[in-house]
Amino acid sequence: MEELKRLEKFQSVVSAITHHCLLSSSDSSITFLSNLVLLLVQPCDELDIDSKLGLVSDFLPKISRPFLEEISSSFQQDHEAKPVNRCSGESQKSYVKRSVVDTYMSQKQQDVVAMVGLDAMKRANSTLEDFSRSYFMFHGLEINEPQSVFRYLPVLSFTESYIYQMDALNEKIVSESACGSQVTYSSHGRNAESRVLFETDPLKPLEDLLEREGLLTQRIQQEFKSGKEYWALERKLCHALTNKNKICLDEVMRAIHLKSFDYRVLNLLLYKLRGEEVNELHMDFMSTSEFLVEVADDLFDYEDDVLENNFNVLRMFVGIFGSSNAPTELAKRISEAEEKYEEIMKSLDPHLSTKYQRRCEEATKEGGKISGHSLGTWNIPAVISDEESYRASLALL
Repeated sequence: MEELKRLEKFQSVVSAITHHCLLSSSDSSITFLSNLVLLLVQPCDELDIDSKLGLVSDFLPKISRPFLEEISSSFQQDHEAKPVNRCSGESQKSYVKRSVVDTYMSQKQQDVVAMVGLDAMKRANSTLEDFSRSYFMFHGLEINEPQSVFRYLPVLSFTESYIYQMDALNEKIVSESACGSQVTYSSHGRNAESRVLFETDPLKPLEDLLEREGLLTQRIQQEFKSGKEYWALERKLCHALTNKNKICLDEVMRAIHLKSFDYRVLNLLLYKLRGEEVNELHMDFMSTSEFLVEVADDLFDYEDDVLENNFNVLRMFVGIFGSSNAPTELAKRISEAEEKYEEIMKSLDPHLSTKYQRRCEEATKEGGKISGHSLGTWNIPAVISDEESYRASLALL
C-alpha cells in the first residue's frame, strides 16, 4: 500500500510538471525533476519550503562532476550509505529510504508496477462477461458455476482492465489526428503521459506482474507484442487516412487480425492458470471467429469510428479502394474468413460445436459486440466518402 501511495504521488508530480509546462524535454528529465520536487516537499525538521529553496539555490552552484562521481561510487560500494547532518531521528531514516533510493530506483519501480482505474474496470466488464460466456466452454468450465468464474476472475479482470486502459490512451492519441494534420505530443497533462507510455513499453508493467505471479509464457509475450504492433498500426493508419496518404492493404489486414489480442491473452492465461497445454485447434478456431467479430463490430461502429478517427476496417477499405468498391472488396474478405470458420468448425468436438453455436445465437439476439461469429445477415453501412465534411456537419448539430 505504501508503494502504491508513493507512486501515486510521483505520478501527480509528473502531471503537475507537464501541465504547467515546466519542462518539455526527455522522459528521464521529467523523472529526475519529479523526484527532486518530491524531495523538496518532504518534511525535514524545522525547514520550510523557502528555507529548502534557499539551500538548493546556494548549494547547486558548488556541486561539481567529480563530487557527484565520488558520491555515486560510494553508493555502488556500499548500498547502505549513511547521510550526515541532513535530518535527524526517524526523519533521517525516512530520508534515506524515500529520497536517495527513490532517486535511483523510482523509474525502475515505476516500470514494473501495473495499476488500473475504476473506469477501466467498468469498461472491461462487458468484455469479461462475453469472454466467460463464449470461451469458458473451451476450457471445460461452466459459466453458471460461480466457483469457475471467481477462481480466475482476479487475474482475468486485472489483465483486461489494464489492456483497456492502455487502449483508451492510444485511442486518445489517435482521435487527435482528426482535429489536425498530425498528433502533437505537447507537454500538457494526459497527452504527455500517453506519449511517455507509448514511446516506452505500455504493456511492460503488466508483463512484469504476470511474470512475478508465474503466469507469463512466451505465447503471452508474443500476444503483447501483437497488441503493441496493433496500437502502432492504428496510429499510423488513422494518421495516413486523415492526411489522405497511401494506405497499405497488408497493414490493414494485419491490424484487424491483431486487434483481438486481448482475447487471446485471456485464453492463454486460462490455460496457464489451469495447468493445461494450449489447444492449438481451439486457438485457431477462436482466432478466425475473432476476425469475423471484429469486422462485424467495425461495421456496427462505422459512423462513430469516423467521428472519433478510430481504426475501422471499412474506413480503411474506403481509403484504399474508394467508396464505390470498398464494400465489395470487404465482402470478399468476409467470405474467405467464413469459409475458414466453417471448415475449422467441422473439426471441433460435436458437443462443443453445438454449444458454441448456441452461444452465437444468444449473442446475435442480444446484439452489440460479441465473441461468437454473428449468425445474422451482414449489413455493410453506406460509406462516408468525405469524412471531414461528415464530421463538420455533425459538429453543427
